[in-house]
Amino acid sequence: IDHLDLDISAGQSLLITGPSGTGKSTLLRTLSGLWPFVEGRIAMPVNARILFLPQKPYLPLGTLRQVLCYPETTPADDATLKAVLSDCRLGHLEDKLDVTDQWSHILSPGEQQRIAFARILLMKPDFVFMDEATSALDETSEGILYKLLRTKLPEAAVISVGHRSSLRAWHDDAMALNHD
Repeated sequence: IDHLDLDISAGQSLLITGPSGTGKSTLLRTLSGLWPFVEGRIAMPVNARILFLPQKPYLPLGTLRQVLCYPETTPADDATLKAVLSDCRLGHLEDKLDVTDQWSHILSPGEQQRIAFARILLMKPDFVFMDEATSALDETSEGILYKLLRTKLPEAAVISVGHRSSLRAWHDDAMALNHD
């Protein structure tokens, strides 16, 4: 991508769309600081908290509490965790906070993506980068989670990659990448 100039401030959101293979995920990784093999400059506020959500969230082995709080090592209190689980439509897991298991094998892909949204609410990042982070959810559930994000963290800048047209409603701006 040549001559790209983006300015995304607190509370703004950008949806990046385009056909497969156009570099959407690479651009997202670059903007988030995960992909260093680029020319140019990316400036973030000093001490900005950044959270990157891939399509398939990483769920470490451990208790559900540890899974929810990952990558933080200090777990949140029970009341906070239960409230976040409820907000993300995972209330059926509230009594399993201290259960140790292979959560990536137990939870459905949609539940795993809801866990990722719970992490956003717990971490309260300044910048959220989402790469097809709602692909395993139906459009209604996707809307509920995006609305929750925008309501609970109105100052967070949100940059999403996605294919669904329903995502456009949850973003201020959109950028389409194409094959050249």
